[in-house]
Order: sequence, then structure tokens, then C-alpha cells
Amino acid sequence: MHRLRDRLLFAVLFDTGMRIGEVLGLRHDDLSVAEREVRVVAGINENGARAKTGRSRTVPVSAQLLRLYSDYLHVEYGDLDNDYVFVNLWGGRVGHAMSYRTVYDLVVRLRRRTGLDFDPHWFRHSAATRMLRDSVPLEVVSTLLGHASVTTTMDIYGHLTAEDARTALEKAGWFAGTAR
Repeated sequence: MHRLRDRLLFAVLFDTGMRIGEVLGLRHDDLSVAEREVRVVAGINENGARAKTGRSRTVPVSAQLLRLYSDYLHVEYGDLDNDYVFVNLWGGRVGHAMSYRTVYDLVVRLRRRTGLDFDPHWFRHSAATRMLRDSVPLEVVSTLLGHASVTTTMDIYGHLTAEDARTALEKAGWFAGTAR
């Protein structure tokens, strides 16, 4: 994928576990480079994108993701005058916020080109599963995903494998007789 905007879009989805509507609703003021975080603001945006939950939250992001954002602004976004991070740059209403339709058109093109079947929401599932496998506490994952309840997170993402369980038990010293 050679377009920085598209790489940034999928990087945000993968790194943060945000919903596609939350990502499409991001405004430049929602990214805090100094604090290395993204603010997810609840509500419906002019492009129809919406944050599903009724409350806002803050999600930490990597310096690498913020560098990609900076490159995107410098190389592709340029002098556009729009609050939204993700805008149409090559077609449609250039300079206007991207819509769900635009993202799904991009996904269809990528599916055809790569032969991989995927959906933007799968990035959310991948991020959540990766966090849980990396021993991020369930409560933290739940908060980062914007779930109202830890139970929701557990019901949806609590499908870790036996190998995940083995790794956690080994890390805790279970098999070495040193369990705490």
C-alpha cells in the first residue's frame, strides 16, 4: 500500500482497536503528539461516522504511528483546510471527510489486489486479541476499546487459545513449581 493516508488508516485501526466510525471521526485536535495519544470523541460527524459509545476516551499510541501521521500531513494532506484527519485526496469530494463507503471501496480494491478477505472491523479484533495475549489486563483492554463493561470485552475477545493459557501459566511459574 503506497498511499500514506491508507497506511495510516489501517495502522490506527490495528494499533488502537478503534472502530472504523471512530477513526473516520478523528479530527486533528484529537491527536496529541506530545502525550502520544488519540482522543475518541463520542458523537456523529458530518461524514456520518460515529463513535458508538456514549462517552469519550483516550487511547495511547506509538511514536511510529504519530510519525506516519506527520508524514501523511506533509506529503499528502498538504494545505487542505479540514478538521478531519481522513479526507478524500484523489476522488469524490476532494478535501472532504472520508465516508464509510470510501473506506469499503478501498477494502474491496485491496481484497482484489491481495486475494485476502478482510473487513476493517477485523483490525479491532486483532488489536484486542493481541493486547490480551500480551498480558494487558482485561480491564485496560475494555477501557481502551470503549466497552461499557468488562463482561462485553470478555464475551467478545475472551477466545484465547490453549497455547495462550500455557504461555500465561509458564510466565507465572505454574509448571516450574514457582507459582505465586
